[in-house]
Amino acid sequence: MAIKEKIVNDVAILTVHGNLMGGSETQELRDKVYSLIADGIIKVVVDLSKVSWINSTGLGALMASYTSLVNKNGELAIAHATDKVNSLLMITQLIKIFKNYETVDRAVASFQKSNK
Repeated sequence: MAIKEKIVNDVAILTVHGNLMGGSETQELRDKVYSLIADGIIKVVVDLSKVSWINSTGLGALMASYTSLVNKNGELAIAHATDKVNSLLMITQLIKIFKNYETVDRAVASFQKSNK
């Protein structure tokens, strides 16, 4: 798994490649978010377009990242979730917690609107 980071204004876009199935990849995602928070970046979009599957550990990493950001008055949004991942978010009811957007651009724009 790999995570590509891009900063647009004050929003970090994390593009995750591979599966979020536990182990080092979920720790890498949490560490990346904690590093962004330490740098004062508290708006994060997680692009899941390259993730074909997430298990409970992966969902836990997303929840931990979300909670850490919210505790710092930040936000986390999901973009480009595949059908399989979207289905899992619906089954687990996490779709009610995560802001979920079809594109990264829409997710980034949602942060700009929430600032006004």
